[in-house]
Amino acid sequence: MARQERAIRTRESILEAMAGLFIEVGYEAATIAALVERTGLTRGALYFHFPTKEAMARGVLDGAVTREGILPQTYKLQEWVDLGLLLAHRMPQEPMLRAAVQLSVDPKARSMFGTRWPDWINLGEDLLVEAEQRGELLPHAVPAEIARLAVGAWTGVQLVTEARPQGPGLDEEIARLYQLILPNVASVGVLAKLDTSPHRAKRLLGPAS
Repeated sequence: MARQERAIRTRESILEAMAGLFIEVGYEAATIAALVERTGLTRGALYFHFPTKEAMARGVLDGAVTREGILPQTYKLQEWVDLGLLLAHRMPQEPMLRAAVQLSVDPKARSMFGTRWPDWINLGEDLLVEAEQRGELLPHAVPAEIARLAVGAWTGVQLVTEARPQGPGLDEEIARLYQLILPNVASVGVLAKLDTSPHRAKRLLGPAS
C-alpha cells in the first residue's frame, strides 16, 4: 500500500511540475529535459508514469473537471453558481487548473487532444436542467444555452483577469459575472435567495482555503 501511495504522489508531483511549465512557457516549449531538471527524477521514472508529454497534458486536463467543495443546496441554481465560484477561488492557488485553461486556449495543444470545456458545459447543464425541473428558471431560459455561454464567459473573464494582475481578483470578477447573468435566467423568487458573494467559495471550502 505504501508503494502504491508513493506512486500516486509521484504521479501528482509530475503533473504539477509539468503544469507549472505549461503556464510559464506554453505547451510547445515545455520539454521533458526541463521537467527532469525541475523534479529531480530520471527520464525513466517520468516515462514510467507518463510515456509522452501529450499524456502529461491529458493528465492535467483530466484533473480539471471537479465538483470539489460543492455541497447540496436548497436551490440547484445555487449549486451551479457555487461550481463557478469555487473554481475561481481555487484557480490562482492550483497550477493544474490554470494549466488546463492554458492548454485549452493553446491552438497546438487543442488540436492534439481537445479541451475539457464540453465536460464543464455538461456538468453545468446537468445542474441547470434540475433547476429548470424545480421551477427555478425563467420560462425562456434554456439550460444548454446558459451552460455553454457561461463556460465561455467564465473562461474569458479568467484570461482577462490573469492578464490584468492589478485589477480585481478572479473571485470578485466571477461573482460579478453571475450577478449579471442570474437576473436573466433565475425566477424572481429564487433570485433573491442566491448567494453570489466573492467570499462564498472560501466559506464553502472552510478555514484552510
